[in-house]
Amino acid sequence: MKNSFDRLLNTEGLICPEPVMMLHSAVREVQAGDVIKVIATDPSTERDIPKFCQFLGHELLEVTRDGEQWVYFIQTASASE
Repeated sequence: MKNSFDRLLNTEGLICPEPVMMLHSAVREVQAGDVIKVIATDPSTERDIPKFCQFLGHELLEVTRDGEQWVYFIQTASASE
């Protein structure tokens, strides 16, 4: 599945908690319903990003893994304040 996205967030080389903190900031900078593509190399994102989405009501559209890289497509919730 090839998702289109509105914002790219490259967190390669960063470790917990930085990828999720950066995702949290990115969510605030986009419109409700926008899709953020996150590229990560920290294995903890496999646990942290789905929990982040579930907790804040964002939709995790797709997760793929290629070697040591994870790619997430997240559609932002409406009014997550």
